[in-house]
Amino acid sequence: MAAKHQVYNSIMMRILYTLLLLTCFSQVQAQTDTLSITLENVKYPYPVKFLEVNAEGQDLRMAYMDVQPQNPNGRTVVLFHGKNFAGYYWKEVIQALNQGGYRVVVPDQIGFGKSSKPFIHYSFHLLARFNKQLLDSLNITKTSILGHSMGGMLATRFALLYPERTEKLLLENPIGLEDYRAFVPYRSTEEQYKTELKTSAESVKKYYESSYFPEWKPAYNYLVDVAAGVTQSADFPRYAKVAALTFTMIYEQPVVHEFSNLKVPVVLFNGREDKTIVGKGLLSKEDQAKYGQYKFLGKETAKKIKGARLVEFEGVGHIPHIQIPKEFVSSLLANLK
Repeated sequence: MAAKHQVYNSIMMRILYTLLLLTCFSQVQAQTDTLSITLENVKYPYPVKFLEVNAEGQDLRMAYMDVQPQNPNGRTVVLFHGKNFAGYYWKEVIQALNQGGYRVVVPDQIGFGKSSKPFIHYSFHLLARFNKQLLDSLNITKTSILGHSMGGMLATRFALLYPERTEKLLLENPIGLEDYRAFVPYRSTEEQYKTELKTSAESVKKYYESSYFPEWKPAYNYLVDVAAGVTQSADFPRYAKVAALTFTMIYEQPVVHEFSNLKVPVVLFNGREDKTIVGKGLLSKEDQAKYGQYKFLGKETAKKIKGARLVEFEGVGHIPHIQIPKEFVSSLLANLK
């Protein structure tokens, strides 16, 4: 009888041990990064290279794609991504430009995408300098620059700093068409960091639906997958801190007051249904309806820039090159000529 109990106990111990192992394994699986904060497991449409740069004594890597056309026309276009994005969302634009004979360079800015995520003082001046270094390393002396969202602020700063290197400035629904300091309550980087830590797939999609797209389509889900996927990473606190630092950069370093100083040809592509406001969550419903109205901001901005050309898209939100890719690239190619 005792022998039977011993066998029974032995079997039960093995079952419990197996269950314990399975529990531990499931916990490890649950903690596995969905996406790394440098997007190693996000496939980009073309091979990614890296440029070594330095800031505040830190050696950093700046990721970029350099896509050569089969039948080059001798011209280059550089694509600057928005704050919530990186080079992965430019695929259709790169293809269209390549078919038109353009060499296309697509950097992930420091702090974004596959590039390093350092704790530094972020500024549009510094990011512009990094992009000049990238162009120098590629022996590109002059280029047109297409900047989307935050990339529009950066592209504007680049054109102001290096007009001799800028053939044409192309702005796709840039943010910063208003001075957010005038109506968005101040929030410190540390306060913003605490907010960034709360990011989830639900919060990302809700923001994109309310600001970026007039009508949500399944094709946009991958944008949420990437933006929210990093929240599962063990390194997400670093990512969130960098996001807070770049939020402060946007808030404290407006370019809207310098549009009249631009000395290069400018084309503004404007989705009229865009309702993007940096710091939107800090505003009342009344103020949210008052600001970030691109149906007005497009025309107001074009008037501030001497000789600017305005191309508007009806029924289109914050990312025309995603929402209406064929129409957008057709207009882009026409305005590059």
